[in-house]
Amino acid sequence: MLNSFWNWFVIIISVGSILGCWWLLHWTKGVSGRSGDDIGSTGHTWDEDLKELNTPLPRWWLHLFNITIIFALVYLVLFPGLGNFAGVLGWTQEGRYQDEVIAAEAAQQAVYARYREMDPEALRADAAAMGTAGRLFRQNCAMCHGSDGRGATGFPNLADDDWQWGGSFEQIMATLENGRMAAMPPFAPVLGEDGVQEVVAYVRQLSGLEADAQLAAAGQSRFQTVCMACHGMDGQGNQALGAPNLTDDIWLYGSDPATIEYGMHNGRNGQMPAFGETLSEERRKLLAAYVQSLSGS
Repeated sequence: MLNSFWNWFVIIISVGSILGCWWLLHWTKGVSGRSGDDIGSTGHTWDEDLKELNTPLPRWWLHLFNITIIFALVYLVLFPGLGNFAGVLGWTQEGRYQDEVIAAEAAQQAVYARYREMDPEALRADAAAMGTAGRLFRQNCAMCHGSDGRGATGFPNLADDDWQWGGSFEQIMATLENGRMAAMPPFAPVLGEDGVQEVVAYVRQLSGLEADAQLAAAGQSRFQTVCMACHGMDGQGNQALGAPNLTDDIWLYGSDPATIEYGMHNGRNGQMPAFGETLSEERRKLLAAYVQSLSGS
């Protein structure tokens, strides 16, 4: 919404430009008051026969310009364009977009209606359903998880059997509807620099990676004091909290000591947006079944 100054600025510039075009058009339309050989002559002659002419525009051409000016004025009355004036038709681009969305949704209801009552197993077995789900995935999920669902650093791989928040159909539906917010606080102030090195060695050892045995042994007690609240006593994680399993070989941010140490010093924050308001329940059901099919569930 424009303030009063800019509102009138836009109105004056818009209307003034149109009226200025009309005045300029008629002021320069040519001299038509002479006849014979003097049609269009301004009366100026040089070198006896070199005449200055201002030949009138053809009337049909002049009227075309007049029509465009009339069209512009009518348009600004009907549609927005004059500052804060919304136009007598009340047209807005947001309203037009919503109308198109509603029309598209109505046209697609026939496509999605057949999936509404299908259970997850039936959806996964239906080639047409999975084809539609694949397109939905590429439109809404591929920018983070990749077109093949294998993710990237900081974005979970959906094609394996590791699930941070749970891989049941109901859990995936909850993830799609409400989103997820993962947060690991920085623990360096609690553990100290030596403690960070020890815990890094211990979690690497948990997953079968090479680590200093002496540091890992010292890190076990620190882990069971500080980290077990989320990751569990044995480090196998907690899907209710979104705490990853540290005993497998799947690492969301990387398994090298420097990357793990960075997470201990700075924490980690991951967020998946909620799709409850942007995707209908039928679409979320298709996506949940498709994600399960990627993992072989």
